[in-house]
Amino acid sequence: MSETLAAQPVENAGRQAPSPASGKAITTLSEHIVEVISDSGEGAQVCGQSLGAIAARMGNGVWTLEIIPAEIEPPARSTEGASGSRIRLGSGRMTNCGDQADLVVAFNEQVLLARLRAGEFKPGCIVLLESLWRTHPDKEIAASYLQTHARLAAAGFRVYEVPMERECRSLVADARRGANMFALGMLCGLYSLDLRLAREQVARAFGSKDAGVVAANVALLEAGHGWAEAQLDFKFRIPALRSLEPQIVVNGNTALALGVLASGMEICAMYPITPATSASHYLSNVFEKVGGVVHQAEDEIAACSFAIGASYAGKCAVTITSGPGFSLKQEAIGLAVMGEIPLVVVNVQRGGPSTGQPTKAEQGDLLAAMFGSHGDAPKVVMAASGIEDCFYSIITARKIAETFNMVVVVLSDANLATSQQPFPRPKFSEAWMAPPADQSAVPEGARPYDWNALTGLARRFVPGQPEGMHTLTGLAHDRRSRVAYDPEINEEGIHSRSLKLAALQKTLKTPPVFGDPEGELLVAGWGSTQGAIEEAVGRLRAEGCKVSSVHLRFLQPLPPGIKELMQRFKAVITIEGNWCDRREDEIIDEGNRRYSALAMLLRSRYLVDVDCWSEVRGQPIKPGTICRVIREALERNREAARR
Repeated sequence: MSETLAAQPVENAGRQAPSPASGKAITTLSEHIVEVISDSGEGAQVCGQSLGAIAARMGNGVWTLEIIPAEIEPPARSTEGASGSRIRLGSGRMTNCGDQADLVVAFNEQVLLARLRAGEFKPGCIVLLESLWRTHPDKEIAASYLQTHARLAAAGFRVYEVPMERECRSLVADARRGANMFALGMLCGLYSLDLRLAREQVARAFGSKDAGVVAANVALLEAGHGWAEAQLDFKFRIPALRSLEPQIVVNGNTALALGVLASGMEICAMYPITPATSASHYLSNVFEKVGGVVHQAEDEIAACSFAIGASYAGKCAVTITSGPGFSLKQEAIGLAVMGEIPLVVVNVQRGGPSTGQPTKAEQGDLLAAMFGSHGDAPKVVMAASGIEDCFYSIITARKIAETFNMVVVVLSDANLATSQQPFPRPKFSEAWMAPPADQSAVPEGARPYDWNALTGLARRFVPGQPEGMHTLTGLAHDRRSRVAYDPEINEEGIHSRSLKLAALQKTLKTPPVFGDPEGELLVAGWGSTQGAIEEAVGRLRAEGCKVSSVHLRFLQPLPPGIKELMQRFKAVITIEGNWCDRREDEIIDEGNRRYSALAMLLRSRYLVDVDCWSEVRGQPIKPGTICRVIREALERNREAARR
């Protein structure tokens, strides 16, 4: 462990929290990163989410990230079982989880070690550590605690021991179920958050329980707040600027579900899979109230087929899944492409391949989303770039699916799925809703696939329309939907379906550049990395670096103007959460290097030399890491120019 702890002597590191004198000074900060870490099932995630919600209501910028173990019920007091939340609080808008934590609340020393070894804490980080284990009857546990405490103190971490178990036992019988609210109270006190808002948040979190449960949790909250005020010798304040418009605080999966509601879609077919499941859980609670149906199928294939059937019947359905489920859906997606049936598919990406890392973030499914089906099966592929964009992407996807009679894949990932952020409360617009399917009589002579020569589009036929009867088939077919093996007819269908992507591309706009329109280096990204990339680019631009970034929301088709944009920079690099080979490996050269997904697409599509850097550590890429990567790329390019 010692190699992870850089020695940073701090005056009060490692000592028991003293009783401060009254009127302790309050340190004003622009931002702080907090982690709450516990064994699975101890409620650290509820604590973190509640802290974020309270701070957001006060007007702070917030980004929360869930820390989820790979196993459903990992062993207690194990480094593998670390569970909890990271909460980034700031005076301005927060777009990512930041770099290293400034303060951590740990319910035992083992879960703390897991995050330490991952390099998640700043040197001199404040550690509020449950003191229960110091006098534990199991001598090995007590020895582990004492050893960890001593090493933390020696390395310069400011360690304060907190008797959470003892304090909670005076209020509730099961202290393990109460420490999270005690910790929430401490953090509200330490960050000068409104205790009234905290009580309201606790009541909201436990509102489905009886009044006694709510009262007990409020008492724990107040006890933690009082203990921190009396026993800790530091206090912070992060100035907040209340928004002038109403805000909501949700995670990406809830935003996706709200987007389904707002789009007017009425059918969601799914099969549970991490980390996508909570989106359908939210819909299950509310969809019926607005006339929607959530169908839980027996497997992913059945879910996709159910959604296709509903769309064929005149609705527009969505099916929500993650990587392994998306793989299972491929044959059915091919049917929707061949039948030109509108369908929205949401893939909340996770680590892979196979079962991979079910609870961890990755951007590994882009190429599968574009090319996963057998044969030529053009689909629209979009990627949500943030939590707010999860909401609006679904509305856009439904519009495109029904306008072009196509499959639209929306990519999110585990980073967005469980992260929370406040954003302006959407104001409903009638424009979000598609008109009802046209069920008027089909004109005489009209054909179900009467492809337009310019766009490839054809009128959508809905079962039950007068004069619209035809047979749907997944086989190659002619304009009347009759099975046909004639070479010209097969090619005509493929040609027409491909034209739809070209027609959509003509409606898209070139994405905006973050920074100057020309310079030394352009950083290209997609999906959930936008906040971290733009924060890193902003830092480097403040230092005088001539670097800008562009973020792609549409990956298939790519929007116009990308090649011209890239050519205005001396070099281009993509930053992604999927794999590319590393230059430093002795065996890797330009002839055998594997490029990351977006870099491969840009290189092949535009014949422009695009470099790449990627990270697949199962966690969001940090802005500080991106700063280092960009500096290295700038220096490498300058060195090449000097040669």
